[in-house]
Amino acid sequence: MNKFKYSILSAGIAAMGLMTGACSDSFLDVSSKTESNTENFYKTEGDAWRALLGCYDGWRQISSSPGVGFYVASTVMSDECYGAAGQADPYNYQLIDGFDQSKSPSDQNVYEQDWKVYYAGVYRCNELIAHEEQINWQSEANRSLYMAECHALRALLYFDMVRLWGNIPLFLEPTSENREQADPDEVYAAIVSDLKFAAENIPQGANRSTSDNGRITRYAAESLLARVYLFYTGYYGKDLAGLTKAEVVNYLDDVVANGGYSLVQGFKNLWPAASLVAAEGKNEWDPELSTYAGAANSEFILQQKFTPTQDYNGNNDSNRWQVMMGMRSLNFCPYGKGWGAATVTPAYFNKFGAGDARQSASVINLASEGVTGAADYANSVKDWREFTGYCVKKYSPIAFPDGLNASRPDGSGDFQITNSQDWVIMRYADVLLMVAELGGVPSKTAQAALDDVRARAGLGSIPATFENVMNERALELAFEGHRYWDLLRQGVDKAADAIAATAGPVKNGGIDAAVSYDRSKIIATKGLSQIPVNQIILSNGVLHQNAGWE
Repeated sequence: MNKFKYSILSAGIAAMGLMTGACSDSFLDVSSKTESNTENFYKTEGDAWRALLGCYDGWRQISSSPGVGFYVASTVMSDECYGAAGQADPYNYQLIDGFDQSKSPSDQNVYEQDWKVYYAGVYRCNELIAHEEQINWQSEANRSLYMAECHALRALLYFDMVRLWGNIPLFLEPTSENREQADPDEVYAAIVSDLKFAAENIPQGANRSTSDNGRITRYAAESLLARVYLFYTGYYGKDLAGLTKAEVVNYLDDVVANGGYSLVQGFKNLWPAASLVAAEGKNEWDPELSTYAGAANSEFILQQKFTPTQDYNGNNDSNRWQVMMGMRSLNFCPYGKGWGAATVTPAYFNKFGAGDARQSASVINLASEGVTGAADYANSVKDWREFTGYCVKKYSPIAFPDGLNASRPDGSGDFQITNSQDWVIMRYADVLLMVAELGGVPSKTAQAALDDVRARAGLGSIPATFENVMNERALELAFEGHRYWDLLRQGVDKAADAIAATAGPVKNGGIDAAVSYDRSKIIATKGLSQIPVNQIILSNGVLHQNAGWE
């Protein structure tokens, strides 16, 4: 077995452990650490359930394990944020932000851990799918449901990978083969097949209880099919084989008409840092003043779940990359400290118009919110690169008044590794905006869908044109990992122009500086990211680097 094979397979074999850390509020609440292998496993329906948990955990590891983290990277690559981070940090976030190797010439393996973790997750799914027939299923309903969820998880992993890198090996079976990169069309065909399988085999009412929060539902699969369709047809400029616009409209109509979802009242109530208020003089949240809707609310269709139980001994259960979005070494209740990456560009902050409730719910304005008066503020800015005075609020870590990390109620959380806010993968507002973009569905017109989203933000009706809908997506879904892909599906020129337009003044270590972009670098890469050079070397040249990163 050559080294490339091992880099994928060895990570995938970790799936045989299958179990995750303890959790108090989701289906991933398991405590067994029993080790299994393919010789004594995949026999019973209980084994299948444990294997499915392993698949969910494999998906979670893309945000719990060391690496860059897809959702943070997606935010940095867009026009929403600069790379930022600390003065003494490597320039890998600047490389990612500008699609420019010259920003950090020696950083040729920025995404190596992400590459490994993604393929480990795929391997877990492939193992369960490959052993379906040897399992003694007691319930055909459970068989159908578990396998549908597994297929959807594999689709989620591949959709991230094919967008990020474009040209990737495709594994639909648990193999260690040193395989060439597939045509992206093959990868998308597999994604569509997996999500359709999920949509057709998950019953309407399955996985809808609070205890199942985070599991794939029929409506999550249908919504994801629409997202895949819109990205592929936009970026590649052609029809997506196996999925028509008419099918997508029907899928979205099912979500709207039968899913039972609704917009949460008050946009800020979707996000902990925007809606939690500390009780006076206490390290606890005031139940009267705090308005957080919670993770299991009427709007969230799919989230990636975490727990505050992560440690430094390899138990990866938390939202590991949320800390990057925290203010640089600066606590200011309810905002918790972090490493200061992904500072919001002034241009993006100013996209929000007067009266738009989403601006203050999405962005920390350090000046207007009094953060500049904090005792540690000056030292924070001196250690901060590409400081703009604006930070992401939606995914800010949270802290109690005395500065203790609030990921655990007793304040014992580690600010680096126990943040546990869900990444929201799909919410109903996104569905409504896709409905508007596609011209409406039988149960909801395009205009009504757009009006619903804007009304919640405190805004009036505007025509449901493509331009207006895309602008609304930029504001409604800001910093949720969607903006870059929305730009890219309109063309790499569109993405490059938007990113380059955010160039402007910042402070590096408290000193006036400026961020600049080389538009041609973004164009040369076609908006795709760097494949880890180590993986190319380990493949003995079977893998090839993406254009613009050679």
